[in-house]
Amino acid sequence: MMDRLLLALLFLLQRVDGSSRHTEDFRFCGERSQTKKSNITYQMRPENNIITIENSAEMLKISAPFPPPRLENYSVPDNLGNYRFCLYWYQSNGIFNLTYGKSSHTLSTKAHPSFNSSNPSAPQNKSGVPVLSKVSYAYGRGLRNTSLSSAAVYSFSIHDISKVHEIEEKLRNLENSMKNPNKATGRKISANTPYERLLHLESDLRQVVFEGERETFGTSTVRATVLKIGSSNASQDLPFMSELEVGREVHGFAVNLPRTLLAQAKGRRGNAERRVLLMDINSQALFQDQNGSRVLGEKVIGITVGNTSVSGLPQDVVLKFFHDQLPRNVTPRCVFWDVNSSHAHGSWKSDGCETEMGNNQTVCHCNHLTYFAVLMMSSPEIDYIHREYLTIITYIGCVISAVASLFTIFFFYCSRRKHRDGTVNIYIHMNLLGAIFLLDVSFLLTEHLASIGSEAACKAGGMFLHLSLLGCLTWMGIEGYNLYRLVVEVFKTYVEHFMLKLCLVGWGLPIFIVSVIFLANQTNYGLFHIEVFESLEKSTNATICWITVPLIHNIVNLGFFSLVFLFNAAMLGAMVREILRQRNRGHELKHALVLLGLSLVLGIPWALAFFSFSSGSFRLVIIYLFTIINTLQGFLIFLWYWTMVLQVRKSKSKSYPSLNNSDSTRLQVSTSRTNAD
Repeated sequence: MMDRLLLALLFLLQRVDGSSRHTEDFRFCGERSQTKKSNITYQMRPENNIITIENSAEMLKISAPFPPPRLENYSVPDNLGNYRFCLYWYQSNGIFNLTYGKSSHTLSTKAHPSFNSSNPSAPQNKSGVPVLSKVSYAYGRGLRNTSLSSAAVYSFSIHDISKVHEIEEKLRNLENSMKNPNKATGRKISANTPYERLLHLESDLRQVVFEGERETFGTSTVRATVLKIGSSNASQDLPFMSELEVGREVHGFAVNLPRTLLAQAKGRRGNAERRVLLMDINSQALFQDQNGSRVLGEKVIGITVGNTSVSGLPQDVVLKFFHDQLPRNVTPRCVFWDVNSSHAHGSWKSDGCETEMGNNQTVCHCNHLTYFAVLMMSSPEIDYIHREYLTIITYIGCVISAVASLFTIFFFYCSRRKHRDGTVNIYIHMNLLGAIFLLDVSFLLTEHLASIGSEAACKAGGMFLHLSLLGCLTWMGIEGYNLYRLVVEVFKTYVEHFMLKLCLVGWGLPIFIVSVIFLANQTNYGLFHIEVFESLEKSTNATICWITVPLIHNIVNLGFFSLVFLFNAAMLGAMVREILRQRNRGHELKHALVLLGLSLVLGIPWALAFFSFSSGSFRLVIIYLFTIINTLQGFLIFLWYWTMVLQVRKSKSKSYPSLNNSDSTRLQVSTSRTNAD
């Protein structure tokens, strides 16, 4: 009894060991009736990726997409009768082998291991041709036999998955190049090189072989989905819904392709297989325009049908982007990537696309196919008619301010000889008004310089405008420093060539800053395009000569102004404290005029720019106030000057013998004297 158990166990182990040696990935077996002298023929057919077994009385013909080693014809036994034969394909070794009776023949040693999946076609019978019997085949893991009916011809389609591996490798390389554009070659890659890779990848995806009606390739950054269009769904809309992704700014998207698009594609390609390619890209690296536009969630969706461009569709392609609720001051705008634009690498445009906004989704209706996205645009909360009014106010205000500045400079110049104790203060005022005059004139000229088409003239105009702005800010800071000397410093010290040193700072610092920016890169000054929205669907471009890099404007101009404003605000606060401490009744009007003038020369109204980040009606009021007050700054200083003069003449008081004597701001900081009255 023990001996029988050991023999049974040994038999089972032999069966297990023997089955483990069967590592073939494809097996076809059948029984052939040999009625006369015949042979075996093997033929390579690489173009159709099909394994075919065809029987006749004269031969057993086998064809496959694998190259034969040497011979293509093989002998069979001379004895007639029934013979069992099997085809074996070992992918790991690249062996394609045939056993016929007791003979074995190697048909190919280069059976490429990248082929995958075997689908049998219906067996075919030919009249008068002997058929194969007891037919079975097995493919893939487990090699489970599947019986087939008797027939003369059998075909098995196989898929070349080398393209799949190649596509996945290209997707990984494209993702790496988008994340690290300089790492691959150690030098800067041209911006259009990755985009060309993307186009080559599209071409490969249109030809890749896969089972089923759709297949998705790629990673989380670049994902491609290929959809097959059959005759059953060509007469209806084709919807597609991506997987929802938690944690991203854009959770997912949905696409609906109209039936007219599919009918149009069918007409172009006849009965050939049609494919829709959806590219899901979670990076804006390949789609950077000259304006630095921000794409919502960096989500870019590409849609193509076949390899032809599609435009002017009678029914729109509908894309839905699902996202969280957007900020109040942001408006989504559906755009497409235009590679034929004037910009070298392409730009975002909205022609042919309409935007439908929702709380948690943005719907795009477009009449063509390409790469689409949703831009995050600052909401045009000011109507176009208000922009027209603001433009008129700006031009009129600049002209009036420039003329008033010249008149005030002339009067200051004439009065400086009469009142020598205020000469330094007068010269400071004259330089500030001179900077305001230059700023007004350069602003009036900048748009005209941009329209003449001269690059050199526009660079010079942009530099002059920037120089005037920095000069105006610098002299406002000097006004604050002068107020510090008059009010805060108790003991005055004589400074040799004081006015010369102030001029070196007031004009030298702006010249130095502008020169450094220009010498660092001459393209930092030139044409600057400002997109002005007339509505959400319509916009125009206003072009001026200015700083072309917004970062430079934010750091230099806004940073410099913030420092000057904080210092001058502190000086004005010190002035208010002195007035309150030494206040004499009956002189409230004079004190109010002094503070009003100080606010103008110190640039305090410029602080209204900080409130431009608000929204709604309040923002509209702030913009109007900022435009009116600051464009008329020179004129308001002119009015303040003559108001003070008239007050002095009317009161005939020696406390204000003239504006320049007390500088309209000077307090006699002494306990034994009254303050400026």
